[in-house]
Amino acid sequence: MTQAWRTAALTGDVTELRTRLEAGQDVDARDQYGQTALMLAARLGHLEAVRALVEAGADLDHTAKYRLSALMLAAVNGREDVARLLADAGADTSLRGTGAPGFDGKTALDLAEDLGRESIAKLLRGEGR
Repeated sequence: MTQAWRTAALTGDVTELRTRLEAGQDVDARDQYGQTALMLAARLGHLEAVRALVEAGADLDHTAKYRLSALMLAAVNGREDVARLLADAGADTSLRGTGAPGFDGKTALDLAEDLGRESIAKLLRGEGR
């Protein structure tokens, strides 16, 4: 992953993301920790950046450290709008984290419930969608 691609994801710069995608950027390029731009943008709640990456065909179910996906990162960080977009786009809600005690064996729903993110838990249970 280039620094410019990483920065665009971290800042939610949709224009830069689209420009780089049009120039042939690999939508699923990974940083030194195995995270994709989708994961970075989801964790920080950059909804329009996440939307652009999903529309560009980003892998919704790629996992990195502790086997966390973009959906799981959105849930952990309380990014309800991003979690909804990812779930609606077909992100796998059955993926389970590994390694750390707080993540091991837990799905995005489990993580949302553990952290008291009730609105995210509701949407992951299919309530109110």
